[in-house]
Amino acid sequence: MAKITKKWKAVADKVENDKLYTLDDAMALVKEVNIAKFDASVDVHVRLGVDPRKADQAIRGTVSLPNGTGKTKRVLVLCTADKENEALEAGADYAGLDEYVKKIQGGWTDVDVVIAMPTVMAQVGKIGRILGPRGLMPNPKSGTVTMDVASAVNDVKGGKIAFRVDKYGIIHSSVGRVSFSPEKLAQNAQELIGTLAKMKPSTAKGTYFRSISVASSMSPGITVDPKSIKSKI
Repeated sequence: MAKITKKWKAVADKVENDKLYTLDDAMALVKEVNIAKFDASVDVHVRLGVDPRKADQAIRGTVSLPNGTGKTKRVLVLCTADKENEALEAGADYAGLDEYVKKIQGGWTDVDVVIAMPTVMAQVGKIGRILGPRGLMPNPKSGTVTMDVASAVNDVKGGKIAFRVDKYGIIHSSVGRVSFSPEKLAQNAQELIGTLAKMKPSTAKGTYFRSISVASSMSPGITVDPKSIKSKI
C-alpha cells in the first residue's frame, strides 16, 4: 500500500468526501488541493447510466473546449502527396503516408492524434493493431477521418477533444490544466457535460448522470452535484 504523505493528507482533509460541490466550487478546490510541481491536467470523470455493450449506448464523440486543453498536441496526418502541404500549413507536425506507415510499423507512435483521409484507410488498416490500443486509430465519429485535413488539424490544435465511454460506463476526459482559472476549467467542463447531455440515448433508462467528479493528476477526487450542472445546460 502506498504511504500517505503529510502533504497529501493536508490537502485531502480539505475535501469533504460526503459533500456534493457545485462545478464552480469544485474547480476552485481542485486548484487548491493540487500538489503536483508541474502544470497538472484537470480531469472530469462522468459515470453515465448507459450499457456500453449496446451499440446505441456506446457513447462516443468530440467536443471543442472553449478555452482549449492547455496542451499542444502533436498531430500526424496520413494523406496523399497532394494534401501534405495543406496539412503542414494548417499546423500538422507530420504529414505523409508510406514513410509514416513504415515508421509506425517499426514502433514509432510519438504523436497525440492521427488524422487520415478516407482514401488511405486501406494503408492505415495495416497499422490498426498498433494505433488502436493507443487510442490513435482515426475514426469518422471523432472527425479524424476526413478529406478536409486542414480543418481537422485546426480543430485538434484549437482544443477539440475526443471522448469515449469505457466498459464501466464512465467518460474520462481532460478539460484543462491546473494553471487555468477556475472559471475556464468550469466552462470547459460545462461544454463537455452539455455535449454528453445532448447525446443521451433514448434507450437509456433511469438516471443518466450517475456521478461526476473532478481531479488533477495528483489530487483527491472532488464529487460534483450533477444538478448544479444540469441547471446550466
